[in-house]
Amino acid sequence: MADIVQVIEVPGAPYGVTVGPDGALWFTLVAQGMIGRCADGAVRTFALDSSDGQPTVIVTGPDDALWFTEFQGGRLGRVTTQGDLTSIALDGPYGAGLGPDGALWFTELQAGRVGRLAADGTIDRVDVEGMPSMLTAGSDGAVWFTVNQGNAIGRVDSDLALTVYPLPTPAAAPVGITTGPDGAAWFTEIGAGAIGRIDTDGTITEFALPDPAARPHAIVTGSDGALWFTEWAAGRLGRITTDGVIDHLALPGAEPHGLTVDAAGHLWVAMESGALVEVSP
Repeated sequence: MADIVQVIEVPGAPYGVTVGPDGALWFTLVAQGMIGRCADGAVRTFALDSSDGQPTVIVTGPDDALWFTEFQGGRLGRVTTQGDLTSIALDGPYGAGLGPDGALWFTELQAGRVGRLAADGTIDRVDVEGMPSMLTAGSDGAVWFTVNQGNAIGRVDSDLALTVYPLPTPAAAPVGITTGPDGAAWFTEIGAGAIGRIDTDGTITEFALPDPAARPHAIVTGSDGALWFTEWAAGRLGRITTDGVIDHLALPGAEPHGLTVDAAGHLWVAMESGALVEVSP
């Protein structure tokens, strides 16, 4: 299915990972309260104001900087490629990402809100019951997100109009979400051990994993036109085609969380056991 290219050890527990505007890998060290950068195998870390803020998701923003959430610290952080750090106070932020409008969107899991940060610093929010989690820019010009404890997928358009689609499986607890090559949003069901798909019209399809206790977490669209996801409890990287064919790759280490795709089309997985793993699809 795929091959492991290399394993890079890092000094902590990486959780989220992304490719920065400088081409380097940027990642969060959730247990250490740090942001990391990896380029050509060399790792550098940047300490945050609070070591217990639990930085989680990290993304490239609209301003050529990296933005990240600190769930326990209650901050939306920003780090330049030179390592300069600033932050904005939020209430239990978790997910973040660029919207179709080019603004930075985020979720406040603890407060139950989805927000948009405009270029001028203005923040607009919409209330969402049930712990909104991760988000993605949809193919329809809206932002789609998982509602972890609400057992649903949400949609917010550019006017902040909210639509919520309940999942058919109880206690599915969706987390990761991405826009697939078919224009649908694909998401992980960490509670049900399944991968879900939702069309822009709200039609939902669920694909059960062979191991219902695998705890799928993050998901991205790969360079091969398939969806790739981490299986946190099973220590594997999963792959699902748009017609539902599922494969797996065992990973070195434990607790894979975030993943991203680099310019060469390779996948990088953040292993909370202390490494970044490169996989060739």
